[in-house]
Amino acid sequence: MTEVALFGNPNTGKTSLFNQLTGSYEYVGNWSGVTVEKKVGLLKDKQVTLIDLPGVYSLNPLSEDEKVVSNFLLYEKFTSILNIVDASQLERNLKLTLQLLEYEKPVTIGLNMIDVAKSRGLHIDINKLMEKLGTKVYPIIARTGKNCHILVDELSKQQDNKKSSFQLNYGDVIEEGIAKFSRALTNRKVNAPIRWLAIQAFDGNQVVVQYLGTILTNELVNDIIRETEEKLMKSGIATNLIERIEIVRLHYIRHILSSSTTHMLTNEQTFSDRLDKIFTHRFIGIPLFFAIMFLMFMVTFNWIGFPLSDVLEGFITGPLTTMIAQGLTSLGVSSFIQSLLLDGIIPGVGGVLVFVPQIFLLFFFISLLEDSGYMTRVALLMDRTMEGIGLNGKAFIPMIIGFGCNVPGIMAARTIEQPKERLITILITPLMSCSARLPIYALFVSTFFVKNQAIVVFSLYILGIVLALSLAKLFSKTILKNEQSIFVIDLPPYRLPHMQTLMRSTWDKGKGFVKKAGTVIFGGAVVIWFLSISGTAGLNVSIDKSFLAAIGGMIAPILSPLGFGTWQAGASLITGFFAKESIVSTMNIIYHTADMDQLHSVIASAFTPLTAYAFLAFVLLYIPCLPTVATIKKETGSYRWMIFTIIYTFLLAYLVGFIIYQVGKFVGIS
Repeated sequence: MTEVALFGNPNTGKTSLFNQLTGSYEYVGNWSGVTVEKKVGLLKDKQVTLIDLPGVYSLNPLSEDEKVVSNFLLYEKFTSILNIVDASQLERNLKLTLQLLEYEKPVTIGLNMIDVAKSRGLHIDINKLMEKLGTKVYPIIARTGKNCHILVDELSKQQDNKKSSFQLNYGDVIEEGIAKFSRALTNRKVNAPIRWLAIQAFDGNQVVVQYLGTILTNELVNDIIRETEEKLMKSGIATNLIERIEIVRLHYIRHILSSSTTHMLTNEQTFSDRLDKIFTHRFIGIPLFFAIMFLMFMVTFNWIGFPLSDVLEGFITGPLTTMIAQGLTSLGVSSFIQSLLLDGIIPGVGGVLVFVPQIFLLFFFISLLEDSGYMTRVALLMDRTMEGIGLNGKAFIPMIIGFGCNVPGIMAARTIEQPKERLITILITPLMSCSARLPIYALFVSTFFVKNQAIVVFSLYILGIVLALSLAKLFSKTILKNEQSIFVIDLPPYRLPHMQTLMRSTWDKGKGFVKKAGTVIFGGAVVIWFLSISGTAGLNVSIDKSFLAAIGGMIAPILSPLGFGTWQAGASLITGFFAKESIVSTMNIIYHTADMDQLHSVIASAFTPLTAYAFLAFVLLYIPCLPTVATIKKETGSYRWMIFTIIYTFLLAYLVGFIIYQVGKFVGIS
């Protein structure tokens, strides 16, 4: 089967093109780091596999996700290369293109955002561009799918035995060094073209240098690199190999552009320029971002979300439950199974599903901001703040992604080049309020803060951000002293979101919540129900004498200084470790409520507004869920940092909950 590798700079529409060509859907956002691992799909109606790789500016890896690309080129088999290029940023994008052409595989170029280039007065002669690069170039618009079908036909014709004949001359000194590598590797089995390996080694690609060291020896590889660089310095052409290679490539790129592009000069500001004067303004940019976020919460919780949830809740607790109960009775199902379904599964799973409207509304707005190009501006705005705490604006991107789910947020930290900054970002991302916490917020704010639901939820998000930034500052000054880093990020043009992409993005984010309700929470509801009806005396015991009460009772004294020292709260928090949404389903089962109105009533008697807010703050901050903990172990490669995160988040949650409750009680808040 033909296998095509998809390469491109970050934010060039690479994943959008992947979705268009394969008919599948992967997470698409307007910032670098969306694709943090390779993704594989089949081209529509063709026996062609398309492999979507992380976006990179160069094949010389600086961050963890960029290493995926170099390792792919060294160790994976594929037929040809599809390189997506931003037509409006040709000079920068063609640097990667030249390196791909040197790999000697057939290369097809998808010239994306041709509409953006045209709007900026840039005219591209496609035929001239193809002539200079020696490969086929197809103008496309990946977001809408325009001309993407032509790429499908072209890629299906690619053959592995065809090679790119493209070759740049880097000057006598480097060419002599390439020849030395070629002689040293003669009769050696290598997984990539020898010339490409030599150039990458000279260009500072440490993944390639290490690979060559396993075939030759580290000493021999370093000797060739050092000798070549010394000769280059003596010649006076450049101070080092990387500089010389950069100069040759840049000179050739500018030669290509001078003959294939025409720029119609215009003094008129683009639409994006005019918007950036507002959204990236030094003083009003950040307040405007928080105002937009607050508006999102108002719509999600006050204006639209809860009326929709009430309708769904009425259906689940009313007609659906009645229909299931009648069906079970008519079928003669045992009382044990009826209790399992009616007292365990339906309250447990249904109690979470009623909050689906809020989840999908929030994801809709997040997708809207992503697809419009605004989220990248947020990272730019936050760079000054992040720099003050030892990070840079790029670290804010995983935090934003963490609003949806902490797991992909932590994985997105791979795009951060500096190892210590990457580790700090991983450690603080679990403090971002993910969608799994929303059902808990929704339950409590609709009980205690009816008139101020959006304000209370918004305050929890802000609390998470403020504490995350504060801890990042602490970590960067103590256990993880940082080195200075440089923040570079592309600002894509503002775009009117494509409705189909917007709907698919919203569904892709939200379906994980629904899927979890049907799997993890379903299984959890069964376990919780069984623990609630069984005890040392056997089955059908009163819930106060159940195993669940005993488990919750063990940690209830610890929670007493926080204001919610009951076994019910303790048991709920334990199940929240497996999935935060399980807290709601556990409470539904524990309090044995028929509908949300009853649950609101019971919670209102078990908590006060003060203890409710302390509980919500604790839920926001305490131990991350099991998948997040596993991801931290995977991304850091260390049990030490995983355990550290578990301990520090619990202690932080306890401290914040204690302060909220004790201070509130001291000033007379009930």
